[in-house]
Amino acid sequence: MSTDAVAVIGFVSLFVLMLLRVPVGMAMGLVGVSGFAYLVNGNAALKLVGQTSMRTVTDYTFGVIPMFLLMGSFVSNSGMSRELFRAANGFVGHLRGGLGIATVGACGGFAAICGSSVATAATFSAVAYPEMRRFGYPQSFATGVIAAGGTLGAMLPPSTVLAVYGIITEQDIGKLFIAGIIPGLLAMTMYMITIFLIGYFRPDFLPKGKVTPWRERFAGLKEIWAPVLLFVFVIGGLYGLPFLPRFTPTEAGGVGAAGAFIIGVLTGRLDREKVLASLLQATRTAAAVFTVLIGALIFGYFLTVTQTPQKVTEFLTGLGLGPYGVLALIMVMYLVLGCLMDAMAMIILTVPIIFPVIMHLGFDPIWFGIIIVMTVELGLIHPPVGMNVFVIKSVVKDVSFSTIFKGVIPFVATDLVRLVILIAFPLLATWLPTRMMAH
Repeated sequence: MSTDAVAVIGFVSLFVLMLLRVPVGMAMGLVGVSGFAYLVNGNAALKLVGQTSMRTVTDYTFGVIPMFLLMGSFVSNSGMSRELFRAANGFVGHLRGGLGIATVGACGGFAAICGSSVATAATFSAVAYPEMRRFGYPQSFATGVIAAGGTLGAMLPPSTVLAVYGIITEQDIGKLFIAGIIPGLLAMTMYMITIFLIGYFRPDFLPKGKVTPWRERFAGLKEIWAPVLLFVFVIGGLYGLPFLPRFTPTEAGGVGAAGAFIIGVLTGRLDREKVLASLLQATRTAAAVFTVLIGALIFGYFLTVTQTPQKVTEFLTGLGLGPYGVLALIMVMYLVLGCLMDAMAMIILTVPIIFPVIMHLGFDPIWFGIIIVMTVELGLIHPPVGMNVFVIKSVVKDVSFSTIFKGVIPFVATDLVRLVILIAFPLLATWLPTRMMAH
């Protein structure tokens, strides 16, 4: 049997296993080791499993994932989200749509010290949704804002998705984190503008909140010193600010986790029970991510033997579409896959195949990482999968899926516009990393 036929059978088997609800990491590992055993031999396949597993869990670079996951768990369980929401709401809550704008701002602040879209969406479903409903915001809009705001966790550093992309493509994770700052801030700004425009054209749709006295506004700012300090220290260390020591991404994760723990304990936000819950939560999530990574690496070795990446590169570049035509085709593929697959699984499964094409076409790998994460963000909120939508539904049980999906439509349109902007102006993603290198 030809290697092309084996590769096709491998992909079909993988999708069948995923349809049967086999965990994606297990499915990729099983197909990868079976295909490798068929094309090479059984002993080599067994050695591949052992060596890949050991190398993955002991590699220093991979330590960035559990460290930032632990930091996110400490932050999530310490209740910093409420202070962020109160501070943002104090300044803009009295405007029409102000509670929605405050929610997006607080989601951005929380995502910048958490790095998880799912955690951000779950947290603000409990924090912001009741407040928006109390002031008469429609269910669809309130949940749509939270779903969109939650996606900021995939873009703003320390994004777990960007870290995984960096590991797979062997790109500098620190540069990827820095590259995500401007696109992440652009996302926040465009979401806020979208909310403002909805309130402007539909004043009956979004009521105004109460006016907060200036004294309370400044008091609210004082309460968010902990997340601000944590973000400045971790990201400033990555960027190499003159008053901070320079960190590698793994060191930054360790410093961030230790900082979140110390702040949580000293301020009384983290007790023994919450610390244990944070450790357990981070361990479970890290185990799930590493299972997927190991499975993907094994599957990647199988694809290398079949020469699938090279053949895909030859096929796409031979279509005569030009670099941006091929890029558009890849983006459409990702948008379709986003309807069917989990974001992390989509990144891990497809990037080893698509990345050689991008390098052959001469695109910047850091910029492409940001573009990929933007399409992943879209997959987090559009049907039928929409991981953030499922998370919100699990917290806000009296809202239907159709209601939440209705609420995210304006933000999906906003994300598509933002995707076009970043493709047209790659400097938005590459300027800060370039400055980082010069510094």
